[in-house]
Amino acid sequence: MDESPVAKVAVIGCGYWGKNLVRNLYALGALALVCDATATGRALAARLAPGVAVTDNAANVFASDVAGVVIATPAETHFDLARQALLADKDVFVEKPLALHYEQGTQLVSLAAQRRKILMVGHVLEYHPGIVALYDLVGRGALGTLQYIYSNRLSLGIIRRQENILWSFAPHDIAVILRLVGALPFEVVCCGGSYVQPNIADVTMTNLLFDNGVRAHIHVSWLHPFKEQRLVVIGSNKMAVFDDVAKRLVLYDQRVEWQEGQPVPVRRDGESGGEEVAYASDEPLRLECRAFLNAISQRTPATTDGPSGLRVLRVLQAAQRSLVMNGEPVHLPIESFANG
Repeated sequence: MDESPVAKVAVIGCGYWGKNLVRNLYALGALALVCDATATGRALAARLAPGVAVTDNAANVFASDVAGVVIATPAETHFDLARQALLADKDVFVEKPLALHYEQGTQLVSLAAQRRKILMVGHVLEYHPGIVALYDLVGRGALGTLQYIYSNRLSLGIIRRQENILWSFAPHDIAVILRLVGALPFEVVCCGGSYVQPNIADVTMTNLLFDNGVRAHIHVSWLHPFKEQRLVVIGSNKMAVFDDVAKRLVLYDQRVEWQEGQPVPVRRDGESGGEEVAYASDEPLRLECRAFLNAISQRTPATTDGPSGLRVLRVLQAAQRSLVMNGEPVHLPIESFANG
């Protein structure tokens, strides 16, 4: 295992995603306790983290001497568990989404600030070395002025019973797009369809319009014949494509130029060329877990801190409102923020 950090943490939830957090935090030497309400989850925790205490009651976590609590439970439980953890004077890492309602998210951010506790949200894509490299490209102006962004997150995936595809898949891409633009959209439009279960959308398309003219769309589906996780960023000078399935970030020297009064596509790297941008192969979730442990020890906010998670929640809630109103636009107040 890696050298043990000072901070010790507990994980609540050792299911589909929680087991990955248990594995990583154990490998980092930070795991002191795992809580799961099911016998299956507790048995899995015991196998993944031998020697680590296991309990079936979250109250035991809040009463323990761990510095931080990691919450990987169904989304509808996030607010209550995170609130209890903060009131127990624990630093908190809660998986996405932060909560199911913006007002609840606001309460958590306010409570964390009042009690001077770390509040971090599990937007793991923001820790992916490929996305970090993309942030760097955009931040140093390699693409020119941002114009358009689109994301496809598609698969024949695990179909949820409580949350729809928008809340399950889209938070990752919303988080990345907001940081790329450095602002909230002022208009959100979302439409979709429910085919497997009534009133639980299986496919959605969300369109975001920003005050600086940037547009973005996010297409998510768990009814798709193949897996696709692709983010395309169009700039005035170059274009970038991050393909998380192929594990590639490619920068294209392509643009549209005006020549003799006509818009002309210019492909300086050929029809199918492009410069592959190298990035580290570190597991994003391991990096995210390290970020939480560093935030605890250094008392500094992580990249995906409470306010960041709250912005994502605000856009998600607007998209959900638009979805139930059959694609009617929902408007948000204009807000910019640092996107470093």
